[in-house]
Amino acid sequence: MLDDDSEIHPLFAGAPKTTEFQKLRKRLVRYVREAVDQYGMIEPGARWLVCLSGGKDSYTLLAVLYELKWRGLLPVDLLACNLDQGQPGFPATVLPAFLERMQVPHRIEYQDTYSVVVDKIPQGRTFCALCSRLRRGHLYRIAREEGCSAVVLGHHRDDILETFFMNLFHGGRLATMPPKLVNEEGDLFVYRPLAHVAEADCDKFARAMNYPIIPCDLCGSQDGLQRQQVKQILDGWEKNSPGRRQVMFRALMNARPSHLLDPKLFDFAGLVRPNPLQAPDAENAPDIPRLR
Repeated sequence: MLDDDSEIHPLFAGAPKTTEFQKLRKRLVRYVREAVDQYGMIEPGARWLVCLSGGKDSYTLLAVLYELKWRGLLPVDLLACNLDQGQPGFPATVLPAFLERMQVPHRIEYQDTYSVVVDKIPQGRTFCALCSRLRRGHLYRIAREEGCSAVVLGHHRDDILETFFMNLFHGGRLATMPPKLVNEEGDLFVYRPLAHVAEADCDKFARAMNYPIIPCDLCGSQDGLQRQQVKQILDGWEKNSPGRRQVMFRALMNARPSHLLDPKLFDFAGLVRPNPLQAPDAENAPDIPRLR
């Protein structure tokens, strides 16, 4: 699919010509297209708000969506959006300059959620939950103002796995980030087209393309986060058994409610034998072997 040498879009200017990079690029396109098709993300003529944080994942998301669009496989309009949350030291000019240079339609929004988070969260507690809620609220508002039907996020396979284990270990539930959902107001979709993509592939791609990666200095720099602890556990499993992450991810796509314990998902009480055997009378009942 990518056998020619055309760069197709400024986002791919200077792309490495190595076989390894071409394989990586094909894999990313295949996985994103697979997720978009499998989870029914395409509404022809729709407009997507593609959220760009400046991290490796969001750069990868933006580039692959533009490649799919160029190939006629994504018939939607794309609007990149960065929410500048007022974090001290945030390089506010990097993303606008990058998007202008890449000829990507975009909107840069400034909202000082950093001060709100620092004021509301006690010292020693993590910022993630409140920061995420505030950020999501502004993104929903921007999507409505721009006539978008979907907010598109850069969460990848590893984010989904980590969230699953955080819910398992700390929340007492089997749940994770779905690849597609409707917001509480019911007027916007939330899509995660990188759902099948490994974090390592995002990192390799963004670095190979030399995109100007901006680290998260608000929550990502805090020590002791539950997500970091789960990531370390998964890293250990992956090191001891390469491919373990992908096996666990496939398990999330192969749930069997009848083999779990949630009576809301499966009617255990109403379960009947389709062909019950007639119970033998006591006189002719066979001897039941004793368990040892």
